[in-house]
Amino acid sequence: MTRLNAANLSSLNDTVAVPGYDLAQRRIGIVHFGVGGFHRAHQAMYLDRLMNAGKDLDWAICGVGLMPHDQRMRDALADQDGLYTLVDKAPDGSRNARVIGSIARYLYAPDDPEAVLAQLVDPDVRIVSLTVTEGGYNYNAATGEFNASTPAVAADLADGAVPATTFGFVTEALRRRREAGTVPFTIMSCDNIQGNGHLAARVFSAFATLKDPELGAWMIKNVPFPNCMVDRITPVTTDADRAAIAGEYGVQDAWPVVCEDFVQWVLEDKFPTGRPDWGSVGVQLVDDVEPYELMKLRLLNCSHQGIAYLGYLAGYRFAHEACGDPLFIDFLLAYMEREATPTLRPVPGIDLDAYRHQLIERFANEQIQDTLARLAAESSDRIPTWLVPVIRANLSDGGSVRLSAAIVASWARYARGTDEAGAPIAVVDRLRDRVMAAAAAQDEDPLAFLRDPELFGDLAERGEFTKPYLEGLAILDDDGALTLLRTLREDGWQ
Repeated sequence: MTRLNAANLSSLNDTVAVPGYDLAQRRIGIVHFGVGGFHRAHQAMYLDRLMNAGKDLDWAICGVGLMPHDQRMRDALADQDGLYTLVDKAPDGSRNARVIGSIARYLYAPDDPEAVLAQLVDPDVRIVSLTVTEGGYNYNAATGEFNASTPAVAADLADGAVPATTFGFVTEALRRRREAGTVPFTIMSCDNIQGNGHLAARVFSAFATLKDPELGAWMIKNVPFPNCMVDRITPVTTDADRAAIAGEYGVQDAWPVVCEDFVQWVLEDKFPTGRPDWGSVGVQLVDDVEPYELMKLRLLNCSHQGIAYLGYLAGYRFAHEACGDPLFIDFLLAYMEREATPTLRPVPGIDLDAYRHQLIERFANEQIQDTLARLAAESSDRIPTWLVPVIRANLSDGGSVRLSAAIVASWARYARGTDEAGAPIAVVDRLRDRVMAAAAAQDEDPLAFLRDPELFGDLAERGEFTKPYLEGLAILDDDGALTLLRTLREDGWQ
């Protein structure tokens, strides 16, 4: 067994690829907030590809963690010199393992906020990227407005505050760069939100304007915010993954990453101060990301919600189990074809029918062991951001919303906190108490779950939506998820 660190790279099993570049030659050009499994399977992996091609060693990453749980990442990466093992798994069982070396530094911000600011102010840093989850943008999904009253944000807005949030760090760094005459960095959101660059521009400039109106106006004029679409199914790393990597490859890695073999990144080419040569390693650089991001959000992400609650209620625990059931496959394809695809614009170079069926194949990849509990987590960020826009588009155009209503109803049933066998469900959500209270109140008011304008806007008043929603909820309560899907199938998925 070989412990993973820079000194031991040459001792690793030859079935594990290692960086072919000199780690000492890396220079930090990107600061990334939110170093988790996805970032390490995606953006950091693409950069490692470039470095292995002998390019862009001046674009190495400094990761930054803000939350208490990020201390674990700090400790894991510190002990391993920023290195980690990435294993991608194909449906046929084949695997590819490599050590990623593109993260040159990691800072846990509460340890030393000034060190984070110094890194952000460094003129060599030309990109600040983000995977902070949908909830990390601190906005109302129904109105799009920045929420300045969140306690952490309000604290960062106070005069003389030491930054503690992403907004606080980025804004203070830009203020210092402006005063020093250093060009601003590009802010690149890599989260699953429609128009993620546009949203990032709105919320960061809103914070900056509240902090300093002049700085906010300067940011709006001078800071680029490209949009992008990112895609790679990356489950949470488990102890079983650590043990498997130790057993198969002889690598002792505190926090490896496992993922599917599919990967995609579509990026708006809007980097006035430069960027890595991502196009040479498979990133699609385009002028307009929106068709691709809507395709991914409304087909892949919404379909994940389509199996998460219904599958869990029915007794499945993994995505591949649900997608081994023809009833779920037919439901997902019907949702994608009848309700999601009509809301999309043409997607250059993409055969949507092939893409829909490829999604089913990806979900059914049993090598990934992607849990339905992961897909069902943080629903109050996901459903309003991904599925509610599909519902609104179809209501506006007179399209069907019956299958979307079934997904929302399944979330409402899941949020009751027990599955159909009576076993408890560990609901994971930043609004857990609120959504579970609303789900419990449905016994007295069947529309209680929908009466949250932050999550659903006015959907509780839209009869063309509440009718199929209530019908689906009644079947879920009385007969269960499989009966609901069979009923929908008998009705021709209409």
